[in-house]
Amino acid sequence: MKKTEKTITGSVDPDVLEFTVGDDPILDRELVKWDAAGTAAHVTMLSRMKMPKGVPPVVTPAEAAKVRRELAKVVKEFAAGKFEIREADQDVHMAVERRLTETLGDLGKKIHTGRSRNDQVAVDVRLHIKDQILALEEEVAALASALCAFGKKHSLVPLVGRTHLQPAMPSSVGVWASGHAEMILDQVANLEAAYQMNDLCPLGSAAGYGVPLPLDRKLTSDLLGFSRPLHNVFGASMARGEDEVALLSALAQLMAVISRLAQDLIIFSMPEFSYFKLPREYCTGSSIMPQKYNPDVLELVRSKTATVLGLQVAALSQLHAMPGGYNRDLQDSKGLYMKGISVTRTTLRIMAKMVEGISIDEDKLRAGFIPGVFATDAALRQVAAGVPWREAYHDVRDHLERLESEDADAAVLAKRHIGATNGLDWRMYAGRISALEKEVAKRRKAFDAKIKVLFS
Repeated sequence: MKKTEKTITGSVDPDVLEFTVGDDPILDRELVKWDAAGTAAHVTMLSRMKMPKGVPPVVTPAEAAKVRRELAKVVKEFAAGKFEIREADQDVHMAVERRLTETLGDLGKKIHTGRSRNDQVAVDVRLHIKDQILALEEEVAALASALCAFGKKHSLVPLVGRTHLQPAMPSSVGVWASGHAEMILDQVANLEAAYQMNDLCPLGSAAGYGVPLPLDRKLTSDLLGFSRPLHNVFGASMARGEDEVALLSALAQLMAVISRLAQDLIIFSMPEFSYFKLPREYCTGSSIMPQKYNPDVLELVRSKTATVLGLQVAALSQLHAMPGGYNRDLQDSKGLYMKGISVTRTTLRIMAKMVEGISIDEDKLRAGFIPGVFATDAALRQVAAGVPWREAYHDVRDHLERLESEDADAAVLAKRHIGATNGLDWRMYAGRISALEKEVAKRRKAFDAKIKVLFS
């Protein structure tokens, strides 16, 4: 008979164990702190459950405190590289339970009372996502801030505005930079939608059908810093995967916006343009051509955007034909969202550094203004003098040679309405960035305080 491997939930064929465990021992390293926090909240709730008269508590308050102290040690030991998730553990949940059983004996065997690995992993993932979205929003603010600083510094420097990549109308470096910054800041709305959807506690739903114990699900939700429990236990189980898809959708849209910024920088730093100069330390050389400084970082941003778009599709595809209740397919959604977060956060950080190092060539920027760029402005000046628009349009189109003497700087100064070249509200941008940073700091402080109390 084929040898089996012993696990905490029973013996299993070693090939089956390897296949079903997958990357969990590696991926779950991201969840050690959050699994310990979820267990600390759960065991605290168990110690406060209102049991029927004459029935002893599952866990006493003193025992719960002992468990929390041991969980705090697990977190510290993991940070020091001394806590390991073994293949036989299968995942972080069983690794933590094994450790508590080894050190606390029968008390460690009680901590899983009233919960399943289904709601356990769901709460771990939600805590991890909450932490990561806060970090993402900090990094969004940093990139937007770098773009606004660059744009404000060169606010009125002319830059040819383009449509279809062809010269179109007078614009400015300030409009270009703040336009990208505003698009990036607007993506916070999608991150916030994912945050709000995520900020609900599934713990206590067990395998998706509840348990015949007087669990206080609101208490565990409050202890972990969630806004409220996910009410329906079946819905709490079904929400696994949906949360990851919501996050990946927000990440995909954010990456798509950043990718367009990267593409602009590639184009405008080409020798044929030379509007911008990329920092040398963020470009790579060639193994054969000594003169080359390639925008590899920006090209990889485009590629990594495609990766995140693919991760979103993969996560959504897992769900579309899945029956109600927990299914093991959901195990793979963990790696998808973690990869998406890692790629997006790395991209945000590297792009902020890139933008901070960019310089401009004003002569090249002004040299890009061919007469046709001023055509619309010239036609509108005729309209302001009483000429019908279509007549002015045809007159300018038929006499483009008149535009030879137009001045790019004057064109930039002439547009004074909101958001135009001479109407940019830099205080507004600074205010939006500051408000975002303050809100993230406020949430971070409250969230960290909740988790810290659990281990005290």
